Amino acid sequence: MSVKIAIVEDEEDLLELIEYSLSKEDYEVIGFLNTKNVVELLEEEDIDLLIMDRNLPGVEGSEFVAELRSSGFTTPVIYLTAKDKDQEIEEGFSSGADDYITKPFNMKELLFRIKAILRRTSKNSNDGVLSFRDLILDKSSRTLSVNKENIDITKLEFDLLYEFITNKQNALDRDYLLENVWRDTDSYQYRTVNVAINRLKEKIDPDKTKNYIQTVRGIGYKMG
Repeated sequence: MSVKIAIVEDEEDLLELIEYSLSKEDYEVIGFLNTKNVVELLEEEDIDLLIMDRNLPGVEGSEFVAELRSSGFTTPVIYLTAKDKDQEIEEGFSSGADDYITKPFNMKELLFRIKAILRRTSKNSNDGVLSFRDLILDKSSRTLSVNKENIDITKLEFDLLYEFITNKQNALDRDYLLENVWRDTDSYQYRTVNVAINRLKEKIDPDKTKNYIQTVRGIGYKMG
């Protein structure tokens, strides 16, 4: 399974160079010139590493990362920035950085740093398989199969199904799901949960014959 790396860098030429260099190392790279759609990506996709500039249009990169960390974001972050003063580097690590590289930088060093962080944060620590009826969730590869057929689901949908299977004996209310899947009970509404569950049900039970996820009136949902 390919490693996915997101890059936020507002210098387009530099962004393209980093994307090219990382792609040659067989990483799947998703580049952004600003932070506009980054949160949505992190919610929907299983990103292994975020490479972040600090001088960005509309937002300071370390403030953006600090907000991500406060909402439960645990994916490793490397700052790649021209901010090279000791105080600025300290701010970067304090805001949640796992590594800090100043510009101008050496591309080979960036690649070495990326590999080092990915070794430390390998998903191998999450090895294991969860199953329910003919659903099989592989936590190491974060894949789902239904009746031995692989189903393409997003990171959010995987995490949602993981919570249901882990708690298959219990009905889960929407507040629980917002706190443990979205990790935010303030910014999202119950309708967000309903829409995501309906989308997940369409993927795992398109014929509507298996009824894996059942509505519990007045409470929420449970595996059935």
